[in-house]
Order: sequence, then C-alpha cells, then structure tokens
Amino acid sequence: MRTVSRTLSRRGLLGIGAGAAAAATLAGCGTHTSSDGAGHANGSGEGKNGQGKDGQGKDGQGAEHKAPAGRPIGDGSTSFTGKQPHQPARPEPLEPGQTPPQFVIFSWDGAGEVGNGLFPRFLDLAKEHGASMTFFLSGLYLLPESKKRMYEPPNNPRGASAIGYLADDHVKSTLTNVRRAWLEGHEIGTHFNGHFCGETHGSVKWWTPQQWRSEIEQAKSFVKQWRTNTGWHDLPSLPFDYDKELAGGRTPCLLGQDNLLPTARELGWRYDASSPGGRQVWPVKRLGIWDLPLQQIPFPGRSFEVLSMDYNMLANQSVNSTKAPAYNYPGWRKQSAQSYIAGFQRAYETNRAPFFIGNHFEQWNGGIYMDSVEEAFKHIAREKEKGADVRLVSFRQFVDWMDVQKPEVLAKLRTLDVGQRPAGGWKQFLA
Repeated sequence: MRTVSRTLSRRGLLGIGAGAAAAATLAGCGTHTSSDGAGHANGSGEGKNGQGKDGQGKDGQGAEHKAPAGRPIGDGSTSFTGKQPHQPARPEPLEPGQTPPQFVIFSWDGAGEVGNGLFPRFLDLAKEHGASMTFFLSGLYLLPESKKRMYEPPNNPRGASAIGYLADDHVKSTLTNVRRAWLEGHEIGTHFNGHFCGETHGSVKWWTPQQWRSEIEQAKSFVKQWRTNTGWHDLPSLPFDYDKELAGGRTPCLLGQDNLLPTARELGWRYDASSPGGRQVWPVKRLGIWDLPLQQIPFPGRSFEVLSMDYNMLANQSVNSTKAPAYNYPGWRKQSAQSYIAGFQRAYETNRAPFFIGNHFEQWNGGIYMDSVEEAFKHIAREKEKGADVRLVSFRQFVDWMDVQKPEVLAKLRTLDVGQRPAGGWKQFLA
C-alpha cells in the first residue's frame, strides 16, 4: 500500500506523517486549551456523563478524596502517602506453555480538566470496570497564566507555549482530578510543557538531551510547587512523590524521542511512549528503556491503517477541521470505535501484542472521539468480564509485568508478526 501523509495545524497543533509504513497516519498532539476553555464546551462528548461523579456522590469538580495522612514534600504541593492504592498483584513470569495476557493501555495526553467533565467521565468509566490508565499531565496545566514567565522553554521566548495556559478554576479542577486519578490507581506521567511541534527552531524535534532535561525539570517543578506558584492553601496536596511517580511520558506530536532517551535513561525512566508510529507486535527496549509506540491499526472501510489515537482518526476523517459538518459525525464515530475494536481483536486473537491507545480530553467534531473511545473501552472491558485474560492497565503496570518475564520468552514473542498466530498454539509455542 502507498504511504499517505496528512497534516493538520490548528492553534498550535501539528501532526506529522508516520512515514515508516503504508498507512495514512499522523503523529499525536497535545490538548489545545485556551484560558477561556475555548474548543471544549458543548458537543456530544458530554452527553452521557456530563460533569461526572467521583463515586462518593460528589461532583467530580469538587470531590475531596480521602488519602492517608501524608508527609508533606517541599511546600506541601505533594506528599508521601505510602503505597499507591488499587494496584494489581505482583506480576509473575509466564509458565511454560502459558498464553500471554492481552494488555490494553488507554492513555491521555495533556490531562487537563477545563470544565467539560471529560476527565471525571473517564475516571468514572475506569472505576466502573476496575481499570487503570495513564494520564500524561502537561506541567503548564498546574501553572497559573499570571506566572507564565516562570516557564523557560528551550529555543522559545520565556512564557511561550503552543497550548494555552488554564484559567485558575481549571487549574483547580485539574488538581482535583489528578489527585483522584492517583488515589484510584492510575499513573501520572508527563506530556512535558509547551507542546512545540513542527519544523521550526523551537520545535521539540530539535531539542538536545540537555534541553530535554530542562523541560522535564520544569514540568516536575510545576507539579511539585503548584502551591507556591498559585498561593492556594485550601486544596489538599497531591498524594504522591512526583520524583518517584514519574516513570515515563509522551512527547508533543511524537517528536524528539532520539534526544529524549539519553536524558530519560539518566533520570531512571522505565518507558517512553513517544515513538512516531509502531506496529502491533511485542515491544523492545531502546537505550534500556521500553519503547511503547502508538500502533497502526485497521481503519474500517479504508485500504490503509491509522495510528491508535483520537487525533489521527480526526486527521484522516476531516483532514483540516476539528469542527466538520455534523452530518458526518455518526459515520465517523462508528468508524473510529470499530477501528479501536478491530485493533484489539487482531491482537487478542493472534499474537497477543499489547495494545496502546492515545487520547485527548477534547470535543473535536462534536465529541465523537470521546464517545468512540468509550464504546471501544466498554467492548474490551466486557471481554474481560466474560472471562478473557484481558488486562486494562497503565503503562507502568505493563512494564512491571514485562520486567519480570524471562528474556528468552520475550524474544520468542517478538518473532510473531502483526496478526500472526503462534505455530501449534500457545502451549506448544512457549513450551
């Protein structure tokens, strides 16, 4: 098949062609948010759950989740509260002849809550089905716009950002939901800060390892010092030590991984989810770090495959618009949901490669991508609830499992191509 590349640029967003394979795909992009929340209001994405509940009868925006009394860290923005709740049992190596589980990882770029209820909506969904996810938090989403000059982005003016700073109320909502997410067993990764993409000098594509270190340290500082930066003392601490919590991230537009990895290794990161497009096969390590890319998956009705992210569905459906004519929405919603489901089924029924899905809390094209990812999530969760060995986990939980497997077993799994069943069945294949 021929390779097709499409680019969509809107308010600082930029996608790039995957390039390496025959697929019409774009690299992912981060949430584009302005201080007034433009682009997030209304749309079908809010239709079912609206503002969401926290499971304790309180609105997701104002919930006070109880955590063990913690030991404040620094200015008290974060605190040590002990072992994270709701974690799976300690992983064990596969037994000879055992079928591998089907891992599915849902992840969210930006992870800001701007009053549209999408963050609590998917926390509710995960809680209902006993699932864990990864939230790649943009550090700037905890920095008030009045303090934006604290941010020094590499190769860009002080305070610059290709995504908007959040209004104060939305910073507070983001803090509430990040806190809830961790207490309910989800992972808090990073989506870095200013989301600079494209080919310009300031793009993350050209950042050096030293510049990546600066970006990461700033992202961490905005999380670890939100109380000082905001002056707010009426909100509870985030219940984790971010220096220890942070195990991986996803770069803006999936750019810059080569120069990020040396720094990530120095910082002790365990994985990176920034590869610009992968295949549904078992992953490998690069520089000692698990390389966990978005994957090319079937795109129903088309001759090419698409990357497993909502933005890439959008880019291939509406090309240059995040608000296309509404008469397209039902068909596009169904196509994107079926694409995720087809990717899951292909892996589950064949090589059991882990399935990685990326998303944004956005109302693009009337919110259809939020609805389609929810539909796919429920389909996968039902398989698990019917007894299939399907595990809805975070990236960190997945690499916990990978790290205890025998190297020869992982090497054998990597011999299986996309959609390839093990010869003689799993019992013989992994005997």
